[in-house]
Amino acid sequence: MRKSIPNQLTFIRILLTPVFIFYFIKGGVTNIRIASLIYLIASLTDWYDGYIARKFQMVTRLGQFMDPLADKILVSSALIVFAYEHYLQWWMVILIVFRDFWVTGLRLFALYIGKPIITSVLAKWKTFLQMAFIFALLIYLNIPGVPEIRLDRVQQPYLVWTSLVMYLVVLFTVISGVQYLIVNRAHTLELIKRTFSFMVKLFQKKGV
Repeated sequence: MRKSIPNQLTFIRILLTPVFIFYFIKGGVTNIRIASLIYLIASLTDWYDGYIARKFQMVTRLGQFMDPLADKILVSSALIVFAYEHYLQWWMVILIVFRDFWVTGLRLFALYIGKPIITSVLAKWKTFLQMAFIFALLIYLNIPGVPEIRLDRVQQPYLVWTSLVMYLVVLFTVISGVQYLIVNRAHTLELIKRTFSFMVKLFQKKGV
C-alpha cells in the first residue's frame, strides 16, 4: 500500500486537471482563485510524489510511465484554457503541446524498450519558463484590481510581458525539440520502424 502513494498522487493530479479547467473557464474572481488553488495543489503533488518515490525508493514502472504523462496533461491543459480564454495565441499553444507530447511519447517508448533518453539543459529551461509563465499569469489574474488581459484588447499589458515570455518559451520549445530529435534519432527511427511494421501487420490481417 505504501509503495502506491506516489502513483496515487499522480492520479490525483490527473483528476484535478478537469476540475481546474472547469473553474477557470467558468470565470469570475472567485472561480479563478479556486482554479489557481487547484492548479497549485496539483503542481505540489508533482513535486511530492517524486520526492517520496526517490527518498523511499518507491519508483515503479507504472510511476515512470504515468508521472510525465500526468505532468504534460496538467501543463498542456492550462495552456489550452489560456488560449481558449484568449490570453495566448493558439499557434503557440499547439506548437508547445505537440512538442511536449511527442517528447513524452519518445521518453515512454525509450522506457518501454529499456534504453535511456538523452535530455538537455535547454529542455529543462523550457520547462522552467513554461511553468513560471503559468504561475505568473495565474498570480496576475488574482491581483485585486488588475484588468483583464486578452488578445482582443491590445491596449492591455498582454503584449508587454506575457507575449515576450511566450515567444521565449516557443523559441526554447523549437530548439530543444530539434535537439531531442537529433540526439535521440535512434529512438525516433526505432519508433517509426515499429509503428510502420505494426500498421503493415494490421492491414495484412484485415486483408487490405
